[in-house]
Amino acid sequence: MKIHIRAAQKTDAPLLAQIFVYAIGEETAVHYCGANYMEVLTAICQSEGTQYSYRHALVAECDGLPSGGIIGYDGAQLYALREGTLSIIRQYKAIDDIPEDETTAGEFYIDSLGVHPAFRGRGVGRQLLAAMCQQAAEQGHQCVGLLVDLENPDAERLYRSLGFEHESMRTFFGHKMKHLVWRAGK
Repeated sequence: MKIHIRAAQKTDAPLLAQIFVYAIGEETAVHYCGANYMEVLTAICQSEGTQYSYRHALVAECDGLPSGGIIGYDGAQLYALREGTLSIIRQYKAIDDIPEDETTAGEFYIDSLGVHPAFRGRGVGRQLLAAMCQQAAEQGHQCVGLLVDLENPDAERLYRSLGFEHESMRTFFGHKMKHLVWRAGK
């Protein structure tokens, strides 16, 4: 199986929406976006000024088939990108609460990583993470951060195998998470 990583295109928005659901879970997607969460998330991923924009994403293809994706952005842009995201959600649903800050200035933040179930365990996630870290370093970011749920030790093992290290604990979407960081040149 040949894995190819490429920059996402606007037409990848439905795939990126599904990637986001893999990352946060369907229950959380419904809570924040409503019953038509895939429509809402696709609109968010098609837009340019949002956290989950195709402009911030890479897509993996296995033998030409879309198999996964990763979304990341400069943490300094969190508030502007979040406002773009929330403005689209507000077109579909009233927003009751806003999630905690998941990143800060000074780090490139990997927001979402997901692999289609048929392609899991084949190195797709590993290649997506490595490509995103390389892209962040090429853009001048020295620190790449992400959150991993305490209840997801397999994901944490993957991240640590690529050089991510535990830095702090955070609560996000109501879950205890570990904040892991990767440093360029280490």
